[in-house]
Amino acid sequence: MTKLFDSELRVMNVLWKEGDVPAKLIADRLNRELGWNKNTTYTLIKRCMKKGAIERSEPGFMCHALISQEEVQETETNELIDKVYDGSADKLFAALLGRKKLTAGQIERLKQIVDEQEGR
Repeated sequence: MTKLFDSELRVMNVLWKEGDVPAKLIADRLNRELGWNKNTTYTLIKRCMKKGAIERSEPGFMCHALISQEEVQETETNELIDKVYDGSADKLFAALLGRKKLTAGQIERLKQIVDEQEGR
């Protein structure tokens, strides 16, 4: 999968939340949230199209995500594990568990995930 930059992920996040929408809606949303002008957003949409992440159709410059949020999350997580944790997922997991900010509910959820993995 082609690497998406943070700004491109902002565009994708709108599509993942809203589904297929016109480019104008994406531009309006990112203008409200980030102060981006329409041209900036349209340029980013076109870059995502070139990378195969977005498909555009007429009428109304409708945008459709060609890649799922889960695909991007998996790719980004694998890259993080490789780059920061020497390819070791257990080091990432230990770092997450070591954070003081985890709530009891979040810790319980992590335990469930481990249990599900062991049950495979």
